[in-house]
Amino acid sequence: MIRNALAALALPFRATPLVAGVTLALTVFAGAAPAGGAWLTMLLVDSLTSGTASPGRAAFLAVASALAGGLAIALLYLGGHLGEVVQQRVAVTVESRLFQRIATLPGLRQLEDPAFHDRLRLAEQAAQEAPGTISQFTQEVVRSVVLLASFAGALLVVWPPMTLLLLASVVTAVFARLATARREAATEEAWVATDRRRLFYRALLTDVRAAKEIRLFGLGGLLHSRMVSSLETVSGARLAAARRGTLVQSGLALLGAVVAGAGTVVVAVNVVSGRSSVGDLVLFLGAVAGVQTGLSGVVLQLGEAGRAVRLFGHYLDVLDTRDDLASGRETPAAAAIELRDVWFRYAEDGPWVLRGVNLTIPAGAAVGLVGVNGAGKSTLVKLLCRFYDPQRGTITWGGTDIRSLDLAELRRRIGVVFQEFMAYDLTAAENIGIGQVSSRDDRAQIVAAASVAQISGVLEALPDGYDTVLSRTHADSDERTGVTLSGGQWQRVALARCLMRTDASLMILDEPTSGLDAEGEHRVHDTLRLHAEGRTRLLISHRLSALRGADLIVTLVAGQISECGSHDELMDADGEYARLFRLQANGYQDARVG
Repeated sequence: MIRNALAALALPFRATPLVAGVTLALTVFAGAAPAGGAWLTMLLVDSLTSGTASPGRAAFLAVASALAGGLAIALLYLGGHLGEVVQQRVAVTVESRLFQRIATLPGLRQLEDPAFHDRLRLAEQAAQEAPGTISQFTQEVVRSVVLLASFAGALLVVWPPMTLLLLASVVTAVFARLATARREAATEEAWVATDRRRLFYRALLTDVRAAKEIRLFGLGGLLHSRMVSSLETVSGARLAAARRGTLVQSGLALLGAVVAGAGTVVVAVNVVSGRSSVGDLVLFLGAVAGVQTGLSGVVLQLGEAGRAVRLFGHYLDVLDTRDDLASGRETPAAAAIELRDVWFRYAEDGPWVLRGVNLTIPAGAAVGLVGVNGAGKSTLVKLLCRFYDPQRGTITWGGTDIRSLDLAELRRRIGVVFQEFMAYDLTAAENIGIGQVSSRDDRAQIVAAASVAQISGVLEALPDGYDTVLSRTHADSDERTGVTLSGGQWQRVALARCLMRTDASLMILDEPTSGLDAEGEHRVHDTLRLHAEGRTRLLISHRLSALRGADLIVTLVAGQISECGSHDELMDADGEYARLFRLQANGYQDARVG
């Protein structure tokens, strides 16, 4: 907690040191002004009641007292505005650092871990709430400490025991509020997975990709009820924690009222007996009101601040997340890629997805990868892109272990069409150009890639050509509604995105034409053969006819290589490849086809 608190308190001075410093100074003055005003009021009352005040002195004290009160209010407003400036800049800094860390995670292990997503959800919550809460609390604490210190002096002068009583009530209230804050934070941590499911159901209800199935299958009511159920569960837990805190704070408020009432009775009796002046009573009442006001402000915000500080620890934990992959320094060359006894599983207690894979992908060759669903083909792609490292064995590029290669440089040498490619809510040009970020504004290269992928005609015919936003849920800068593409057209856009990497040494095409018709698939494969000539290609497809012309075909069965060879060799071997090929071919057999 101390680490969290110190890191949170340092944020304003890291985000905007000058404004944070000025805000702190104004807060100190704002805390001292009420005590000064109360002291001037006491002097004025004593002067008036003693009958010794001159008109000039009375007028001076009255004006000074009013100015002190006005100055306190003005400083509060000014400090509040500067505090808002600090909060906004801190919020930008915090969110920027959080998502910069997410964006720079080199592998996929954390992003495919539910526990990390729970921690990330808490970190996001802390990033949104903690900066403002902690900044406000800091200002309130500084102002209240100065206020309490100022009035404590007055209480010592009027009736010293009152200072000890108020101090005891302050300490009790602080510890009680901190305990409440711990319970509230623990509630958030305990129910974060349920709350994340609520957000998942809510997102599904507005996801245009899911809208068709939701409406066709009548899933709206089911998803809505699950979202509301999750919300009610989390809300109930939060209300239970808040209810306990409210009861404790109400009891402490009554205790404070009893303490203040007893002190007021004592001072009033002293005034009647002549041991204290009316001004002493006025000062005492002002001091009690000031102390209670400052105390209530601190205690009310203490719970939120304590909860925010605890949750802020999750934010710091995400920032401190260690890279799951270490980058090497060597530069990859256009050479053969070899997998030697590669074993891989996603969890230490999970099943092996790849088991002792040995495979050589010759430089410049076209290698087809065949296997039923779940055989490990997509996992193999993840390892080649080094999203994960194998638990056993090595993957080499030109004889060099890819762990020794510069990670960013390695990925720059790879062009991929993933089976689950992304359809970004960006313009058509951006959807292609991001395949090579450094060339995303090179319209000529974008058009060339689209032409090779045979999608240029479709994109040029859009309302704004390549500048059309490909989305049904987002508009362009002129608020014009975007358009969307068919599944096959999106697949060609994804292929064009891959082709932006004109200097890629390795091209991985994972089901690149699954959404195309037979004619379109044939044309694209012919074009790819010409465009990728001389580059290493790994081709994955369930349509085995698309792999027939590959230099080498590899069959993957249950995470193991079962056979390798050309199409003719594998057909003669009459193994798994031949079985799958004949199974598909039988579906096309027709006596009317010559």
